Amino acid sequence: MKPARSLPGLAVGRDGARGVTRTLPEEVPVAVSFNGTTLAVMMCTPADIGDFAHGFALTEGAISSLDEIESFEVVTHPKGIETRFWLTDTRAEALAARRRHMTGAVGCGLCGIDSLDEAVRDLPHVGAPALGLTRSEIAAATDALKGHQPLHDQTRAVHAAGFLRPGVGVVFAREDVGRHNALDKLIGALALAGEDATTGAFVLTSRVSVEMVQKTAMAGCPVIVAASAPTAHALRLAEGAGITLAAFARAGAFDLYSHPERIDTGDAHVA
Repeated sequence: MKPARSLPGLAVGRDGARGVTRTLPEEVPVAVSFNGTTLAVMMCTPADIGDFAHGFALTEGAISSLDEIESFEVVTHPKGIETRFWLTDTRAEALAARRRHMTGAVGCGLCGIDSLDEAVRDLPHVGAPALGLTRSEIAAATDALKGHQPLHDQTRAVHAAGFLRPGVGVVFAREDVGRHNALDKLIGALALAGEDATTGAFVLTSRVSVEMVQKTAMAGCPVIVAASAPTAHALRLAEGAGITLAAFARAGAFDLYSHPERIDTGDAHVA
């Protein structure tokens, strides 16, 4: 399945109408199953599906490490994609004890959970020390991510998540129509490559909502840099989880909220 396709349309303006062809992002249902039982069906861009499935499994607590996976495969069906994990017996039993259903659209990573407790689940505390990230690196992060967004360049309709390594730049990036799917793809890609998420920052093209902080905490990443705003609840979660949150990062500036001590702002005090 292709991540985008060119389709005809009619452009209507002041001077009349004309035929156009636009490249549009694709989205398909992706089922994530463990030992023969589906845990979730999410609408995703059909690219980097293995990364998405592994990232989703880690950030949703289905697994705690890749060592708990005995085998994995991606199966394409006429109506969508199925990702199949087979877990160790111990992990499969633990997952069965806390199994929840998540059938959601791309706009809501919490759709379909079966309790309020799951929506406000306790998060691990990210205790990583200062990374040596500078004010200039944070201010330029979202611009740097633009160089890793080929699908966005084609469609202007997808989000991206990137991994910023201090002193190096953006070294990994993934795209998807769903902002949380893009982050899951990134987290999965890092895990499969053996990269330590605690050593850098996540850079997001989107707003920072609750599930973005939850996934960041589960990955152990200490810093979020976002092009848009956080919600108030997301900011409270970031503060409690020990995550540094920089928002409105664009045009060479940013707002710094929780745990500002990780960023060298060049100033004696941060208000």
